[in-house]
Amino acid sequence: MDYRMEKPGMELRPSLLGYGCMRFPVNKDHTVDEEKAQQLIDRAMEAGVTYYDTAWFYHDGESEPMMGRLLSRYPRESYCLATKMPCAIIDSLEQAKDIFAKQFERLQTDYFDFYLLHSLSGRSWKKMLELGVVDFLEQCHREGKFRWFGFSFHDEYEAFEEILRARDWDFCQIQLNYMDQNIQAGLRGHDLALELGVPLVIMEPVKGGLLAQPPEEVLEPLRELDPDATPSSWAMRWVGSLPGVKVVLSGMGSMEQLEDNLNTFSQFRPLSDEERAAVDETARRLAQRVKNGCTGCRYCMPCPMGVDIPDNFSIWNKLGMFGQKDAIKAQWTTCFPDSEKALHCVRCGKCEAVCPQKLPIRDSLAQLQKELDAL
Repeated sequence: MDYRMEKPGMELRPSLLGYGCMRFPVNKDHTVDEEKAQQLIDRAMEAGVTYYDTAWFYHDGESEPMMGRLLSRYPRESYCLATKMPCAIIDSLEQAKDIFAKQFERLQTDYFDFYLLHSLSGRSWKKMLELGVVDFLEQCHREGKFRWFGFSFHDEYEAFEEILRARDWDFCQIQLNYMDQNIQAGLRGHDLALELGVPLVIMEPVKGGLLAQPPEEVLEPLRELDPDATPSSWAMRWVGSLPGVKVVLSGMGSMEQLEDNLNTFSQFRPLSDEERAAVDETARRLAQRVKNGCTGCRYCMPCPMGVDIPDNFSIWNKLGMFGQKDAIKAQWTTCFPDSEKALHCVRCGKCEAVCPQKLPIRDSLAQLQKELDAL
């Protein structure tokens, strides 16, 4: 498979494994543990990972400045840097220009390799057009301030098709994994991008970690083929085997996760027909167990009432997938702060308005509180 990204007069060879910079280890006060992050980046660079994806919002604004510091130790031409215009907070062209200028300072660079309109929906796309942000970024693109112009996407397929056909994009970034083949852009979006010749960057290949530790009975089809392969490696290979996929992003928050992915991608093998069938059967089994499709992206945060929505859902999903009631009860009663529990939800709906997965968050919070309290 050819993982080059080409257009007239320009060719890049980003690594198939890309580093998503939104899930680094954190300290007790939720700030990034920069020493551990440096160790992870150093190991990734050593192993040949060359694509680093950050954004204005990641780690509450810490990610861009930190990546600027960590990557400054390496020659600029040795890695590909991707960041994004935070469309969700842009209300004027002047604001967009100000943020764009600050991103160069934060990331300590004079150009970006990849620049994206962040988390586009049909509505935010129209807003960026009306404010002149798209025209501004197209001009910046022509001036060489970034090399490849794209967008990341969280909405329904119809909006994706409208945006993808609206201009000649250099690339696009979509959520895709073997459990979410028909959610958001999905496989239909993948096929359309392939038809139009738009290279794909894939996010959430392991569904926010949900596909990393399924119960053994779910994994039987995969274990029969390769008892030593990790669940994450199957998810990564499923995505990386799709035609047109140039980068598979992973938010690697530990050395164990990084090494597992390096092992998968160091000598990448596309799935065989037999292996693909086994992954499809695993997906069918898992679909019967998951309580809620939250990926932990945290776009719903902060909650006005202090509810940690993704962490509530994470515990609930563990109950559904793993069924380890004693362990889940201990986590719910002794480790999870009461002030952050679902019971404080006042059903304001702010979270549902921005959820990329379009989840029924309010009803799910009420249900999970009942189930976890009953353990």
